[in-house]
Amino acid sequence: MTLEPLLRAPPAVQLHVATVLPAFVIGSWSLFLSAKGSPAHRWGGRLFVSLMAVTALSTLFVPAAVGPTLALGPLRFGLIHLFIPVTVHGLWRGLGAIRRGDVALHERAMRRLYLLALVLAGLFTLAPGRTLYRVFAG
Repeated sequence: MTLEPLLRAPPAVQLHVATVLPAFVIGSWSLFLSAKGSPAHRWGGRLFVSLMAVTALSTLFVPAAVGPTLALGPLRFGLIHLFIPVTVHGLWRGLGAIRRGDVALHERAMRRLYLLALVLAGLFTLAPGRTLYRVFAG
């Protein structure tokens, strides 16, 4: 394992990693360990939502590294970029639900967001040719 590929990566990739890693930790804590509805859970949730919003925004500027791409001006999107609207929708749905007092929908939306935007998308980042693959594979 070497951090060299990450240190040489474009700033958008570095920002993306810098927000997604703490979002994963805070999301894991919020979903599995925190007392639901407690002040700590609410503050952790606010931080999680903020980190995930920055993560989704920064992803717009991370160029597609593998597979088919679509170029829109200087931006290059790949299939993994489909997780951007998934993330935004999950944040919107989860926040809207808790603001309406629909705790059950909030929980489902946040679990789905965690599984799709962090776990599943995270697994895709380990594909050969991607920065994190080079970090772990050397």
